[in-house]
Amino acid sequence: MKATLFALCSSIQRLVSRQDGQDLIEYALVVALIGLGATAGMGSVATDINTAFNNIGTSLTNAL
Repeated sequence: MKATLFALCSSIQRLVSRQDGQDLIEYALVVALIGLGATAGMGSVATDINTAFNNIGTSLTNAL
């Protein structure tokens, strides 16, 4: 178990110290920011969609 954990830690250290890893970390940060923005925007979009469907439902109910 210790050997596996040590191997994992050394692999992560090699990845961080390499220049190639820098690009990977930057892409991961960009993806995380996009995900955060999408998650934050979903609340507003969901509310607007719910309001639109409620308006449609009310219109259909009143039409009958």
